[in-house]
Amino acid sequence: MIANAIATYLARLTAVEDDALRAIWLARGLAEKGILTTIEADPEHQRLAKASYEDAGIPSRVRSIVGRALDVLPRLADGGYDLAFLDAVKAEYPEYLEHALRLVRPGGVILADNVLWSGRVTDRKATDPDTEGLRTYARRIAEDERLDSVILTIGDGLAVSRVRRPGETA
Repeated sequence: MIANAIATYLARLTAVEDDALRAIWLARGLAEKGILTTIEADPEHQRLAKASYEDAGIPSRVRSIVGRALDVLPRLADGGYDLAFLDAVKAEYPEYLEHALRLVRPGGVILADNVLWSGRVTDRKATDPDTEGLRTYARRIAEDERLDSVILTIGDGLAVSRVRRPGETA
């Protein structure tokens, strides 16, 4: 059971309901005293999401912070989370990973959404910042000795990385 989770979202207006629904499902799966922390870049998106949490009867289970993920993540407690779910600015995924490795306890999980980026990550001609960020993220999770990782090819790709416990090897 997950005690605490952090989800980083940079919601697009059309995706606010999807992000809120995903957060509701995560919050409902938390341990009894667990809290879901979300980061919203847009105050209006946060307002809409909070209304959804209220409607779902879980407002006390969700801590929603407004700000850019890279500004908020450094302020969160080291080792305070069992799960990090990344779904924000793709170019920033490598930086999110560094924060997630600090934030997620050994044995915890780091999830990253959209890592296949509609096939662009395998297209050598695609060199935009988001695609390059996702490529770098995939290389880092594959090479990092602190992680056991796999990329699931469902939907637009989901990277799943388990943070190894101290002394644990592959």
